[in-house]
Amino acid sequence: MKKKNVKIVGLVALLLLGVTGCSDKANKKNSEQETVKESEQKNQTGDEDVPQFEGYDLLWHDEFNGTALDDTIWSYDPHEPGWTNEELQEYTQSEENVFVKDGNLVLKAIKTTDESGKDYYTSGKIKTQNKKDFMYGKVVARAKVPEGKGLWPAIWMMPTDEGFYGQWPKCGEIDIMETLGNQTEIAYGTIHYGEPHAEQQGIYTLEGTTFADDFHEFSVEWEPGEMRFYIDGNLYHTVNDWFTAVSGEDEKPYPAPFNQTFFVQLNLAVGGTWPGNPDDTTNFDNAEFLVDYVRVYQKSEYDTNVKKPEKTFREPTEDGNLLYNGDFAEAEDLLDEENWSFLLFEGGEGSAAIENGELIITTQKEGSVDYSVQIVQPELPMRKGQKYRLTFEACADEDRQMIVCVSAPTAGWIRYLADTTLDLGTDWQTYTYDFEMTEKDDNNGRMEFNMGHKGSSARIRIKNVRIEVVE
Repeated sequence: MKKKNVKIVGLVALLLLGVTGCSDKANKKNSEQETVKESEQKNQTGDEDVPQFEGYDLLWHDEFNGTALDDTIWSYDPHEPGWTNEELQEYTQSEENVFVKDGNLVLKAIKTTDESGKDYYTSGKIKTQNKKDFMYGKVVARAKVPEGKGLWPAIWMMPTDEGFYGQWPKCGEIDIMETLGNQTEIAYGTIHYGEPHAEQQGIYTLEGTTFADDFHEFSVEWEPGEMRFYIDGNLYHTVNDWFTAVSGEDEKPYPAPFNQTFFVQLNLAVGGTWPGNPDDTTNFDNAEFLVDYVRVYQKSEYDTNVKKPEKTFREPTEDGNLLYNGDFAEAEDLLDEENWSFLLFEGGEGSAAIENGELIITTQKEGSVDYSVQIVQPELPMRKGQKYRLTFEACADEDRQMIVCVSAPTAGWIRYLADTTLDLGTDWQTYTYDFEMTEKDDNNGRMEFNMGHKGSSARIRIKNVRIEVVE
């Protein structure tokens, strides 16, 4: 949300036995019964009942089948409001915010008021730090997310020693699952790393249902040179080319920072820079993040002799255009990830089509942010020190605005061409923008046309889009 060649072996659990005096047999018997009862309450599912995966051994798991949080696995992680991401909630140790019920862990967000009458939020966050830390493995969790603007559930991992490679994001972060409460049909799997901050994010979208309607299984397979993200067994995101560095210094040897022990965290945030704050539509009676189980598996050994893959840069077209199908001569599926992609977020509604050499964007609802309605093309080859020129023609059914930029989705969303607002009229007009790439080489620049939150839903037409190198 926010080392060497080694053979990885399973962790050994230590059972600490209490000792009582022989003279008090009744107390000893009662104590033993209470210990057995507490153990049964915490976890009634044995290792033999947990599904196995070929090539993996079960390292640890929690099925949440008891009546209390298992404190041999989890610790509370209390924090004041605003601790990170400008979030509103206080993370507490209250059983009202964190509890086990009906075979699920429940993290509940609660809305109250403070002494001044201002809205105040509490919620739950737990972690396995210094109890169930591990390096490399397969993490599997089944969960059901809450629905409501401003709610932000997450299953994620951070390193045991955050300072080993440097504070976030240099230390690395693995987000197994995040959703936004106002868009629960979408789930995200992400890794954060590096300095400057970089990230790689996969997106999985359900059709006709949401992650708030039922439980779904989220997992990551973390290996020395690759991470693979799954939802309900479907692979949707693979990453293998991360880095980390301290500003002004060389990069640390690959696969840093993801070659150290990490721990699992579960939380339900309220508000913040990504989901935005709750509004009158957010129902806190149902603001519960339910987790059915968390299971961690590990191979008996891993090959840590891995090398960072070389970056491959997409070749330009024959006429030097770095954008593919920039003249919209070919029909294509704008909902896939090949060439142009049409995306909707944060209340945006609309459609896009290619007709007669034009890209036509029709908006029903403009949404709450500029990227609520957008058309993008990733995988632009951007090289440090080169100068580029963007040109295109555009018009609209009535006077309105849109934003263009060239962004870096895997390099912290920095801009190679800054967000630029332009005025569209009803007549075709040619737009030209020059920019210089001053950052590290990037094989995944992204052309963006953003049409949301501009006070208009007028149809936009675009043609002849080019990005080319300028000598």
